[in-house]
Amino acid sequence: MTAQDSYFHSGHRERLRQKFLDDKITDYEFLELLLSFVIPRRDVRPLARRLIQQYSGLHQICSLPLETLMAEDGIGRNTAIFLKALRYAMLTEYREHLDKNPIFHDDTVLVNYCLTLLGGKTVEEFHVLYLDREKRLLVDDCHSIGTIDQSAVYPREILRRALNVNAANVVLLHNHPASDKPFSSQDIEITTQTRDMLDAVGIYLYDHYLVAGGQVVSARAKMFLNQSKNFS
Repeated sequence: MTAQDSYFHSGHRERLRQKFLDDKITDYEFLELLLSFVIPRRDVRPLARRLIQQYSGLHQICSLPLETLMAEDGIGRNTAIFLKALRYAMLTEYREHLDKNPIFHDDTVLVNYCLTLLGGKTVEEFHVLYLDREKRLLVDDCHSIGTIDQSAVYPREILRRALNVNAANVVLLHNHPASDKPFSSQDIEITTQTRDMLDAVGIYLYDHYLVAGGQVVSARAKMFLNQSKNFS
């Protein structure tokens, strides 16, 4: 790097820091700023832009498996671990918020939690969030880990677990890593089966969220929770 390049490099990063402090930074610039702390002697703008373009957002990038991150050109083991540490910090913060506040108080926190938890996964995972009467998070269980396009769901196990933790409300959550398609007919059927089984003992199915294509889709918003138990 020449002296002129070094001067521009230093000045560019200072401008990034100021844009962050002024709350005027874009998504890829924020990722660039983060990467600059672990890759201090290289222009990381192309890397940041490519990652954001390929994976849609920081939540999805940090959720990628360590091996997938390290396979990206320009990302070594230390940088990959740094990004995974960011994911851990984000999940910890979101869980603490959901532990203390009813989930409907701030949908943004819940959406970001879903994206951070499942956004970059390469296989389907099915999670169940068990909530108390005020709809605060009691526990997030990874119910099952499947393949690239399916995961097993056992409504009776969800019911048993809900009773064990004294949950009054339940949220279902899974991802579609292979596509950005919305809920499948099987997704809707398992949702209504679980809803009816929980309802029989007075436990409320609050929603079923799907993470696909960098977005979080709500079954309640799509009116799928209004389907009859005879849906097929």
